[in-house]
Amino acid sequence: MLQVAASIEGLCEWVIVDGNRETDPWKVLSDYLSTGEFDLFGCTVMPGPQLKQAIPFSKRIRSEFPDVNIVWGGYFASNQAKVCLESEFVDVVVNGPGDKCFPELLRRWSVGNTDWNDIPNLIFKRDGKLVSTRKDEIYDQDSLPALPFDRLERFYALDKYLGKTYLGNKTIAYHSSFGCPFTCSFCAVVPIYNARWKGKSAGLIFSDIMYLKKKYSVDAIEFHDNNFFVSEKRVAEFSELVRNENMVWWGEGRIDTIDKYSDATLKLMREAGCKMIFFGAETGDDARLKKMDKGGTQTGKQILEFAARMKNFDIVPEYSFVLGTPGEDQAQTWQQIKEDVAFIRKVKKINPYAEIIIYIYSPVPTEGSELFEKVKSAGFQFPQRLEDWVSPQWEKFDLRKNPLTPWLTPEMITYIRSFETVLNGYYPTVSDVQLNPLKRGFIKMLSWWRYKSGINILPYEIKLFQKLWKYRQPETEGF
Repeated sequence: MLQVAASIEGLCEWVIVDGNRETDPWKVLSDYLSTGEFDLFGCTVMPGPQLKQAIPFSKRIRSEFPDVNIVWGGYFASNQAKVCLESEFVDVVVNGPGDKCFPELLRRWSVGNTDWNDIPNLIFKRDGKLVSTRKDEIYDQDSLPALPFDRLERFYALDKYLGKTYLGNKTIAYHSSFGCPFTCSFCAVVPIYNARWKGKSAGLIFSDIMYLKKKYSVDAIEFHDNNFFVSEKRVAEFSELVRNENMVWWGEGRIDTIDKYSDATLKLMREAGCKMIFFGAETGDDARLKKMDKGGTQTGKQILEFAARMKNFDIVPEYSFVLGTPGEDQAQTWQQIKEDVAFIRKVKKINPYAEIIIYIYSPVPTEGSELFEKVKSAGFQFPQRLEDWVSPQWEKFDLRKNPLTPWLTPEMITYIRSFETVLNGYYPTVSDVQLNPLKRGFIKMLSWWRYKSGINILPYEIKLFQKLWKYRQPETEGF
């Protein structure tokens, strides 16, 4: 929200409505729109829970305030632009960074100019057809306007965004770069950024973090970049700057990238507060890694060796695995799932402190990729109506909890989920700050025989305590 606000600062009057912070977001929206002072509603839309507000609110705005223009941005809008625009209550989709296209769109709209073909990063309808304008290169992040933290205070107290997490008592979410230089076929980032990446300089990141530390006592950072660790030089420079500031931080990276880092850089990162890194391990099978277009040099052997290397530096590797990619037939799909489960057990044996995140494969519309073409040939298709995305099964699909994929049987899903339950019982996540040592010890003991024997079927006794203690799952709840 702040990135969008920064792009139009001084161009027009704007207000922020955070649907996560309001008891009744619709009342706040309608109160603003009823004044007649606003002629555009902009909505950033991620897949999953955000759609529960984005769809009904946008539809209601179109009905009750028909003169208000509606612009959507975010991963969902960019990847599913066709279904958004065919809904007739989304006028324009911002396809990727909106720092330059959004203010230009506002300028032209304000004078009734709807000739947008030369504005980059837009998708809209003309004469019943979808028009996608050219994609801009990712902008130099240091050249963009500073985030208007002070202006946010007009609407919401910023310290309310600073939650207590595994990392610290006041944790800030921060984006220091955009894009990713890789083309993984299951990643929603790929169609938007096309293997491009640019990041803020280490000095500017440090300046922002110090501002937040001094004003709000921030003591931890979640770097929500798609790939924070692309540049070893930038990471080392930031680590050197922040090493004496008692900050704890987490970010997302690639195994085959960070494995090239020197021991000196990894040591410096840990001294500077790097506590955990999220990695897309995906699978231990080299052939499937290739089908996923992982790029680089990541292999099953490297995944295991890297888990051991991270233990030497006391940095927790948070490995995510994607189970349930389509095999040639049902028997092969079963075999792949069982191989992935066995590989995860190998990772935990090598490094018991490695965190494991399990997702069930859900396709993204990466046209031309071998995996997505296979998915389509198996009969999978996305909803054809925007409203269908808010059905319970598609919300779970967006969270990679319910795949809705025709090659996966209910027995396969049960097998994966049962193993996940036992794994989380025997190795409860360190990021659940509400789980005290006594509870950890008890649920580990309860799960011991199942994990050691490999008997995962019907682990109701573990689920009971996970539900009772509100066990936190990082894949859907973060820290």
